[in-house]
Amino acid sequence: MSLRLSVVIPFRDESPSLASLHAELAGVLDALPFESEMIFVDDESDDDGAVVVGLLAARDPRVRLLALTPHSGQSAALEAGFRAARGEIVATMDADLQNDPADLPALIAGLAEADCVCGVRVARRDRFGTRLASRAANAIRRRVLRDAITDIGCSLRVMRRTNLERIKLFRGGHRFLPILLALEGAQIAERPVHHRPRRHGRSKYGVLMRLRVVWADLLGVAWLARRVARYEVKELSRRA
Repeated sequence: MSLRLSVVIPFRDESPSLASLHAELAGVLDALPFESEMIFVDDESDDDGAVVVGLLAARDPRVRLLALTPHSGQSAALEAGFRAARGEIVATMDADLQNDPADLPALIAGLAEADCVCGVRVARRDRFGTRLASRAANAIRRRVLRDAITDIGCSLRVMRRTNLERIKLFRGGHRFLPILLALEGAQIAERPVHHRPRRHGRSKYGVLMRLRVVWADLLGVAWLARRVARYEVKELSRRA
């Protein structure tokens, strides 16, 4: 049986969540009718997260551990995971337990009609300020880019690896991954997913910092979208 699914999980200072995440995810993957792998990408954590994942890998051969040096951000961690992935389908999720691994089968089923299936968080369990900032950022993005993606901040997604191979993530590009895929011709679909409260630690991003950084990246993506060459090719001569 060939390996079909690679789940890429970037993390930084999420040690208390990693064993629980692995246990939940392993239960979901055990029920799938194909082989899978879990790629944990350590973005130079200051805690013992790499040790925790190393112990998980010692008893579960599906677990792989990648380590970035120096600390390079979520986009770099995701890209490293994408390049290492061996499955024809690549899924992404956060390491903080707010994404529910049980949603993965429904997202994978959605690939029957699309190249990328994005989760849309329902009944979000974030703080009010975070939800408000997310709502504002989504509204501004849709107005600037004229896209129809409901919740681009949801990290729970599944994609075809062949589509991922066509893009290069810039720093901060993970926030616009579905749009970057769409610019390369990928068909995007959405499915509702659960959202859970953070059990350990705190978010790495403050509200004001998030809005400031996202605005700068949004302008870059808008420029890129306007510069994409759109054309069709027809072969007019062909050898017998």
